[in-house]
Amino acid sequence: MDRIPILRMGDVLLVSIQIDMQDQTALALQDDLAERIASTGASGVMIDISALEVVDSFVGRMLVTISGIARILSAATVVVGMQPAVAITLVELGLSLGGVRTAMTVERGMALLRAQQSGATLGT
Repeated sequence: MDRIPILRMGDVLLVSIQIDMQDQTALALQDDLAERIASTGASGVMIDISALEVVDSFVGRMLVTISGIARILSAATVVVGMQPAVAITLVELGLSLGGVRTAMTVERGMALLRAQQSGATLGT
């Protein structure tokens, strides 16, 4: 089973998904990320899905679940790089990414995390 690397950039964990996510890979990522947030005290998580061309309903729900776990562990989550086809698929599947912040680029995602850390609000 493939494992997705989790990189640390200061107090932010960066996850760049470069492979098609299978259910087991998504579950492993959920566990690995929860452990890394707890062990590092990270205040932010950025999940880059720009390489994903397809996201099924399970993976979509996992993004919401991962965001919820991170929030409980006091870390904000931003999903970056969503392709238009992926956004369309999620809407067609009736999935809502409620509570999950999104940004088009890593730079914008980092700005959202920094703004949240400073208590400021950044217009989207």
